[in-house]
Amino acid sequence: GPQPSISNSEGDLLFLLDSSGSVSYYEFSKVKEFIWDLVQPFTFGPKDVQASIIHISTTPTMEFPFDRYLSSGTVQQAIQNTRQLMGDTNTGKALSYAKEKFFSDEAGARPDVPKVLVWVTDGFSTDDISEPMQLLKDMGVTVFIVSTGRGNYLELSAAASQPPEKHLHFVDVDDLPIITQELRDAILDVIQANRLHAVDITSSSFRLMWPKLLSQETGYYTLEYAPIDDLARKRAKQVSGAHTSLMLSNLAPETTYEVALIPESNVHYFPPQTTRVTTLAEEISPAQVLISESGPHSFHVSWAPTLDSVIGYQVLYGPLPGNSAKLLEVDGKHNSTVVENLAPNTTYLVTVTAVYKSGKEKSLSAKACTQEEGSTVRHLRFEDMGPNTLKASWDSADGKVLGYRVRCRRQTGPSSVISVSPQIHSVLLTDLASGTTNKVCVKPVYKNQPGKGLCRMVHVQPATEAQGYKHRQRA
Repeated sequence: GPQPSISNSEGDLLFLLDSSGSVSYYEFSKVKEFIWDLVQPFTFGPKDVQASIIHISTTPTMEFPFDRYLSSGTVQQAIQNTRQLMGDTNTGKALSYAKEKFFSDEAGARPDVPKVLVWVTDGFSTDDISEPMQLLKDMGVTVFIVSTGRGNYLELSAAASQPPEKHLHFVDVDDLPIITQELRDAILDVIQANRLHAVDITSSSFRLMWPKLLSQETGYYTLEYAPIDDLARKRAKQVSGAHTSLMLSNLAPETTYEVALIPESNVHYFPPQTTRVTTLAEEISPAQVLISESGPHSFHVSWAPTLDSVIGYQVLYGPLPGNSAKLLEVDGKHNSTVVENLAPNTTYLVTVTAVYKSGKEKSLSAKACTQEEGSTVRHLRFEDMGPNTLKASWDSADGKVLGYRVRCRRQTGPSSVISVSPQIHSVLLTDLASGTTNKVCVKPVYKNQPGKGLCRMVHVQPATEAQGYKHRQRA
């Protein structure tokens, strides 16, 4: 699905794409999908992220230069339009070509911005990669490797930037989406390092981070911030030149803030850095209420999420229909309670209210049903009523029974289900084969839940030719 847009990033991002004949069309298309999804949230432009693709083939080929596509939509379309070249897997040649283009004005690369290489490979190369890869890393390029085949781990871990656990991934081509978020976050760590940016964003706070420009002896920073739709409410903070981060709190939810970092140096001039940060929507509790472990006289109520901004919860419950209600109070650190001393076979309305530190309240309701008490059928009996026929009878179950359901599982022949009204406590079971053992179950039916059934096995005697057949009780 769509990802939140990521700004405050600056870097040249190069994808080295295995376009050789050793990759199937299916694999190539899955890798394109992966790259398409990976770049979806980035903000592209001359002062943001720029992207390019180089094909690994017999001869390396640049699909498009860094500065050709300057929006997320056009970059994604260009990735979608990329076609496989086939040919040999000359990765070493492609790496040397990448080094040339990474630092070329002609290819749209920019000086003094972070350089990131993402090499997606099936793990094989027909030429040496170690020397050109080392040259790239020596020039400051951060190398991520995604291997979709059985590549040599030692060779690839040496080729990736260190540590390999952060920069090297082995994953089947069908499972590439599993690593998308992790790889994107690792790339952001590189391309956000030289810019003012926000992390740990909540509905009321975020932490600002920036590169080390000053020291305690050489100056201080002024941070200015205000909602973009009300810049007159600008606030400012001063922090020591030794700092590279600051937490801003007591902010409005779902609000975009314009933030400026102004380095006040007594040695050099540093231009101000700006960014925009949007706080998250205010998280509301309870967002869901769950009823479980229902019995005749109690049930368990739980809710989520639990928030630090909530000091306590009130659980109000009462039978439906009706006007009487009782209240339970629960500490804000807990998210469940047991409601007891209830009437059986009754529907209750349960309302959970969160009381916030600010004094606000949020409520959510759910219905809960207690079970019928003693809802088991008792004393199931059978009586012979002639060849292949038995009469099943039982004592009535407790409570407001809506009816009974009688199921007969025959040893031979089809099973049958008979439903009867609550006043009837017996049924005839026909077509029972002589000499067979059959299972009969009777279950009461209630409005809110099924009752507990009673089952017995009954044996049908072989047919007899004796005259004057008499009814007799059967156990």
